[in-house]
Amino acid sequence: MKTSDKRRDIMQAALELIAEQGFHRAPMAEIAEKAGVAAGTIYRYFESKDVLITKLHRELEDKIMAVLQEGYPSGRPLRERFLYLIRELLRYFITNPLHFRYMEQYFNSPYGISMHRDRLLGKSGNQDILMDIFDQGIEQQVLKEFPKAVLFSLAFGPMIFLMRDHIFDFIVLDEALIKQITEACWDAIKR
Repeated sequence: MKTSDKRRDIMQAALELIAEQGFHRAPMAEIAEKAGVAAGTIYRYFESKDVLITKLHRELEDKIMAVLQEGYPSGRPLRERFLYLIRELLRYFITNPLHFRYMEQYFNSPYGISMHRDRLLGKSGNQDILMDIFDQGIEQQVLKEFPKAVLFSLAFGPMIFLMRDHIFDFIVLDEALIKQITEACWDAIKR
């Protein structure tokens, strides 16, 4: 097995175990076993579990951003760009439910809380499409003049719960419902 294959297998095993069991109930030894590598091998790629968790999050975030940027209507009106983001995020997570479950856990953990705070305060150092939409929307008086944390909660809070309900088979997020949801999220934040 090549080095890159082992690393990929470790990352996939961590994704699956953490999504199913949570951070604390997915020990490194179990991740190594699921990946089919010796327990010590995992530390050749990741010096600690914290490093593994953070790198996995970064890789997932990069994948999601690549998908969102692929067809992003950059020169279009704010509403169109916002609807695109919500719609494509829902579609991505429907296709990749383990990614959603991992990201949800990450954002509700100490790892994600500080990152979320930095993003809302504009200290993340990364280009953030959503925060740009919020900044422009407030400046152009298209969006309600709420703190960005409130806009984020109004826009994404419902999406998170609906995605969770979809994963648990309480609802089916089909294209018609996705369209209605994206419109409702926009209605929650527009003036």
